[in-house]
Amino acid sequence: MAKNFDLVVIGAGPGGYIAAIRAAQLGMSVACVDAWSDEKGKPAPGGTCTNVGCIPSKALLQSSEHYEQADKHFAEHGIKVKGLELKLDTLLGRKDKVVNENNQGILFLFKKNKVTFFHGKAAFNAKVDAGWSIKVNGKEAEELVAKHVVVATGSSARSFPNLPFDEKTVLSNDGALRLTEVPKKLGVIGAGVIGLELGSVWRRLGAEVTILEGAPEFLAAADRDVAKEALSALTKQGLEIKLGAKVGEVKASGKGVSVAYKDSADKEHNAEFDKLIVSIGRVPNTDGLGAETVGLKLDERGFVEVDDDCRTNLPNVWAVGDVVRGPMLAHKAEDEGVAVAERISGQQPHINFDTIPWVIYTSPEMAWVGKTEQDLKKEGRDYRMGKFPFMANGRARALGDTTGFVKILADAKTDEVLGVHIVGPTASELIAEAVVIMEFRGAAEDIARICHAHPTLSEAMKEAALAVDKRALNF
Repeated sequence: MAKNFDLVVIGAGPGGYIAAIRAAQLGMSVACVDAWSDEKGKPAPGGTCTNVGCIPSKALLQSSEHYEQADKHFAEHGIKVKGLELKLDTLLGRKDKVVNENNQGILFLFKKNKVTFFHGKAAFNAKVDAGWSIKVNGKEAEELVAKHVVVATGSSARSFPNLPFDEKTVLSNDGALRLTEVPKKLGVIGAGVIGLELGSVWRRLGAEVTILEGAPEFLAAADRDVAKEALSALTKQGLEIKLGAKVGEVKASGKGVSVAYKDSADKEHNAEFDKLIVSIGRVPNTDGLGAETVGLKLDERGFVEVDDDCRTNLPNVWAVGDVVRGPMLAHKAEDEGVAVAERISGQQPHINFDTIPWVIYTSPEMAWVGKTEQDLKKEGRDYRMGKFPFMANGRARALGDTTGFVKILADAKTDEVLGVHIVGPTASELIAEAVVIMEFRGAAEDIARICHAHPTLSEAMKEAALAVDKRALNF
């Protein structure tokens, strides 16, 4: 017998579980269906982000940062370390514990908000009088009927042509988080967020890491100044980043991986690696969704087609997150999930896609929001720029990390902040102030007039704002 709900959410990643909770807060009866399981077969809601993405990668980045600090930098603070030893199983165990705590946290939130959770794979079954029939294939088959459906099925790693992931030698982000020993030589195809973050983790732990990037520019989407500074810093740390690398034949065996490629000068090379991480983008999870059964429209790449409000071509069917257009970011998915729940309830929320921040959690961190300097030049927009280096910031000196800067771009006439770009310590946290000021269409002068605590890294934001008007005080 079918179980009826006002809303069924397919997928419990950041977009899905947040949509379910917000809808429940607004008084709807809500079910959320998710198939992700942990190693014991128990429910593991949270999607890619919690299980094999944002959360475990940050746990490993933190642990590997501690290891490198103890190995190379504690002496600067007068701390002498004897017999430093890496216990990789403990390090990975901590990562798994962090993931599990997040999984359990989501299940607790479902219970707290009276969201009914079903563990299994969901697919559209039919259009019925009461709305939409959804089949759940789990331990027990279920049929759910709901007036509204939100598709939040996320994305998966894109494999290299004719080179499937075996997660032992050829690794996606999933396998790269589960290596049981530090490889001597690690190859990475793709110098994007995943490639840089996971490459940094294993370099810190002792691997010799080579990253092959097909684009001629490093981080083409970032501001050129940020990309240049980050490339210099990461290279000094020991990451070998080859730009303009055209990868050809890749051969995997039980012993390792052989990668043939041409460099930017069209010279042929053959690199041998113990392990290879492939991070060349992600594809939407729409296989098995039953889209064709009910006529849900997908584009040529498999993404669910939606309008600006996340509505699909079907009545009362919505889609959010990685499975739709736009950046594949957890916080973008969350905001879309909230907005859809509120639209279903009759509210009129708004998402400003121009103020969604981007973050790369390497060391130095990189974060930005809004227009880059190259964007503004291309548009022919008249702007002013202010930049302040962390080497002139007292807190950064005390931390022992003075790499990078804050850069603010503002309209030349109105002083409205058009973009903020940060490379340096805790850039991921500092960018929030920029997002707030841009949401309110504030000016660089507004940031410059706000009192920032001393000594803090946030003072670099204030100084960069002052520099827009050529009146920085500490540089």
